[in-house]
Amino acid sequence: MSYDDDRGGYGGRGGGRGGSGGYGGPRESHPAICSDCGKECEVPFKPSEGRPVYCRDCFPKHKKF
Repeated sequence: MSYDDDRGGYGGRGGGRGGSGGYGGPRESHPAICSDCGKECEVPFKPSEGRPVYCRDCFPKHKKF
């Protein structure tokens, strides 16, 4: 028996992120209104009240480095 067979090693059955929404899986998107330009957009997170949401075009203007 090799390490990967039953113990969930790197190549085994026990690791990884199964299901949707993980790396390489389909992302869940939520409708939102851009706080800057007001156009409808979709974001990969659930927007919360009181926090601004920006569309793809406006986001770079508000990105903090």
